[in-house]
Amino acid sequence: MHPHALLDLASELLRSVLKFDAPADGLVSMFFRKHAKLGARERHTLAETAYTLLRQRLLFQHLAQSGNGPLERRLAILAWQGNPGFLRGALTPPEQAWLEQVSAIDRSTLPEKLRHNLPDWLANPLKASLGDEFWPLVDELARPAPLDLRVNTLKAKRDEVQRALAEAGIEARPTPHSPWGLRIDGKPALNKLPLFTDGHVEVQDEGSQLLALLVDAKRGEMVVDFCAGAGGKTLALGAAMRNTGRLYAFDVSGHRLEHLKPRLARSGLSNVHPAQIAHERDDRVKRLAGKIDRVLVDAPCSGLGTLRRNPDLKWRQSPQALAELQAKQTAILASAARLLKEGGRLVYATCSLLPAENEAVAEAFTAAEGGRFEPLPVRELLQAAHVDGAEALVSGPYLRLWPHRHHTDGFFAAAWIRR
Repeated sequence: MHPHALLDLASELLRSVLKFDAPADGLVSMFFRKHAKLGARERHTLAETAYTLLRQRLLFQHLAQSGNGPLERRLAILAWQGNPGFLRGALTPPEQAWLEQVSAIDRSTLPEKLRHNLPDWLANPLKASLGDEFWPLVDELARPAPLDLRVNTLKAKRDEVQRALAEAGIEARPTPHSPWGLRIDGKPALNKLPLFTDGHVEVQDEGSQLLALLVDAKRGEMVVDFCAGAGGKTLALGAAMRNTGRLYAFDVSGHRLEHLKPRLARSGLSNVHPAQIAHERDDRVKRLAGKIDRVLVDAPCSGLGTLRRNPDLKWRQSPQALAELQAKQTAILASAARLLKEGGRLVYATCSLLPAENEAVAEAFTAAEGGRFEPLPVRELLQAAHVDGAEALVSGPYLRLWPHRHHTDGFFAAAWIRR
C-alpha cells in the first residue's frame, strides 16, 4: 500500500477510536473487517498506532497543537508505529520539518500530566497508593503487555507445551508465579497451531491464573464462577477440578457466555454448566444457596488494571462510573456469598488498581457480615496452591498485583471462609 493511503487509513481509524463511544478493540476489529484487504503488516501498524495514541493521548494532543492540517493526521504522524522511512514517504516537507521539531523536545521538561497521560481522578489515588512507585507504573502502562498462556493440565504439561512452541519457532518461558503459565514476547499467530486448536493452551494473563489458583477448586466439589464472562477462569477452575464435580458459570451477559462455548469445546471439560442470570438475585442463584464449596466473584469493575491492553479505559471511565461500580460490586459480593456452605471459600477479585473497588469493598463486606465470613490470609492460600514467590504478591491479607512489580495485569483479590 502507498504511504499516503496507509497514513489516511491511520487518520480514519484514530477519528473513530477518539470518539470513545465503544471499546477500542472492538472498533479496531470493525475497521479491519471494513478494510478486509489489508495485509498483516498494515493491520499491525494501524492497530499499534491507535493504541500508542491512546496510551499517550494528552502528550500527543499537546504536541499536535503546533502543527497544521487535520488533527487526526497530526496525531497519526506522532503516534506512528510502522517503518519511519515509510512514514516519511507520506509527509510533505513542512510536515517532515514539524515532526523533527517536536521529536527534539525534551519530554522530561513537560508538565507531569503530559508525562503520565492519566486523568486526574486516576492519577491522584495512584500517587497516594504508590508514592515513588507511581512513575515506574506509568512507564509500564506505556508498554504493550506480553502474551501469557495457561497450559490446560487436563491435556498437557507445561514443559511439553514449551517444547512444542519452540518447534513452531515461538520462544516461551515459564511465568514466575503460576505453575500453569508460559509467557511470550510479541504477538505471534497462535490460533492455527494444533496446541491451540486442540485445547492444550488458552490465552490468559498470569494474574488471572493466580485468581483461579487462589480459589483452589478440588475434585468433586460444587463451584461457582459468579461473573464468568468469556470463561477464562472457568476453564482454569474446571481443569483444576480434573473435570469432576459441578462448575457453574454464571453471567448476566449471554453474549459473553457465547464466547465460552468454543473455548469449552476445545478444553475437553464436561463439568462446566454455563447459565445466563438476570441479576445477582436470580432464582437460579437462590436455589443453590448454602450448597456450594467455592465461589469466585470476579466482579464487574473499571478494568484499570488492564491499561497496557486497553488504554482507552482511562478515557472512557469516570468518577461517577466508579461509584456506580462500587455499589454493584457490593451487591454482587453479598449475593454470591449466600451460595456457600459452612467451611466454603469465597474469593472476591477485580482487575482494578483502585482501593475504592478493592480494599474498600472487601473491608465493608467483612464488617457487614459480622463474623459469618472470616478473612483468610492470601499468602498462605497461594503457598498451599504451589504458587512460587507468594510473599511478593500480597499486601496485608490481600492479593495485590501491579503491572510494574509483577509484569501482570493489575489484580486484587480477597478470600474468606464461611463460618
